[in-house]
Amino acid sequence: MKPTITEPAAATVGNPTSNRSLSSQLSRWSRARVIKSGRKLDRHVQPKQPQITENADVQFIRSEGGEAVVSSSSEDETGGTTEEAVVVKGKEIYMVSDGSGRTAEHSVNAALGQFEHFMIDGGCPVYTRLFSGINDMDRLMEIIMQAAKQDAILIYTLADEKLADSARQACKSWNIQSTDVLRPITDAISSYLGLSPSRLPRGAPGRQFPLTEQYFKRIDAIEFTIKQDDGAYPQNLHKADIVIAGVSRSGKTPLSIYLAQKGFKVANVPIVKGVDLPKSLFEVDPKKVFALTLNPVMLQTIRLERAKSSGYLEDEKSDYAEMVHVREELDYANKIFTQNPAWPVIEVTGKAIEEIAAIILRIYQDRESLMPMISKLY
Repeated sequence: MKPTITEPAAATVGNPTSNRSLSSQLSRWSRARVIKSGRKLDRHVQPKQPQITENADVQFIRSEGGEAVVSSSSEDETGGTTEEAVVVKGKEIYMVSDGSGRTAEHSVNAALGQFEHFMIDGGCPVYTRLFSGINDMDRLMEIIMQAAKQDAILIYTLADEKLADSARQACKSWNIQSTDVLRPITDAISSYLGLSPSRLPRGAPGRQFPLTEQYFKRIDAIEFTIKQDDGAYPQNLHKADIVIAGVSRSGKTPLSIYLAQKGFKVANVPIVKGVDLPKSLFEVDPKKVFALTLNPVMLQTIRLERAKSSGYLEDEKSDYAEMVHVREELDYANKIFTQNPAWPVIEVTGKAIEEIAAIILRIYQDRESLMPMISKLY
């Protein structure tokens, strides 16, 4: 199987709390572009990690070759503004898997979440590169040698014991920091079950994947969820395991599909100001219904991008992405949520789909176990 390689993804893109003016930002971006082009600035640029003070305004701009341009500005002792732009070499994380790489990728992303404060405030851009479908020794060694050149850390999930051992020995020989994500967990479960693992990667000849009841349940859930998207067939809401309600662009569809892949039949209902909600939404078991809300500024940003791609902005009569309309629609939705206190209201601003789904499933499972229901904002 031909391995798949994804391009490096930057873990940081900037300081979201900056209150500087747009013109100041454009000025810094202009200086960063000068650095990337190789031309000299009118002032001296120190080739070292920037010393960023507590009150400094920082911008991170990605450049080629795993480097980032860091532009910072802060007040000096005389009350003036001192500005500095330097090129910072980023840190590389290589993820290697003999399957899809999903396990390694999720593990790395979860771990990186513990270092956001450093990557944003400390001027350390981090890039990840995923190598999936690696089941050939020569290709594995090529990746490890490249990791050595980039001074990268290697995170791998290789079920084949020979490949895993080779990766560990090669990393040790070339002084590469590495972590085997899969083996410690596999050994622990093996010890607990008293069974030996197959050590075969997913998709390898000899591995059997019987079509179980759970498999067909997921297929049915996905088919149901696709048909019930965006308020379609409201008469079928009582057949859903979970019903999601929220304004447009609050993430209802991707969340529904994600939950469907876990075997839950999900229907989502859009809340639009001036449009009556289906009566069936208020007739279903309220324990099935989950409400989504988010920050109006974030919602407007998402809608503006949607409007640009869909041509809404060309229609002068459209107020889809206007802040006044966004706030009014959120207020309208919140009034509905208040009138239905049994619906948990989940704040989705800044949360990944996986995080939102985890909240919903926790509440759903707590209710299934007859835990007392408490209405609150999540």
